Amino acid sequence: MDLLKRITGNKDESAAPEAAKAPAAEPLHLNAEEFDAQIAGSELPVVVDFWAEWCGPCHAIAPSVAKLAQEYGGRAVIGKVNADDCPEILMRYGIMGIPTLIYFKGGQEVDRVVGLNQYGTLKNKLERLLA
Repeated sequence: MDLLKRITGNKDESAAPEAAKAPAAEPLHLNAEEFDAQIAGSELPVVVDFWAEWCGPCHAIAPSVAKLAQEYGGRAVIGKVNADDCPEILMRYGIMGIPTLIYFKGGQEVDRVVGLNQYGTLKNKLERLLA
């Protein structure tokens, strides 16, 4: 439809152009190289979800993590690290099970949640960091 409008010159002036629309906030997918820079370099609190493709509870908690990213975009950084791709990070933080969400502030771990948790639990922990 947009192509037809461009070809015919028929523009809907009331509609915002696609490029001007802000994308929905989503968790950042961090690799090993980006992880340290994101944690240490952020002035905002950072929540990182350690997950794996084969992990059922990881998939179950994913919508809650995505909701945090949408709700707290601009006030916190929400990231995801694939445990299979970054085993050295899991070893460094002593992660023995996934999903694990670690809450960072000022580059330091301040809280963590292991296993499947409700959105309210995840949100309350983040709220405490923002207070």
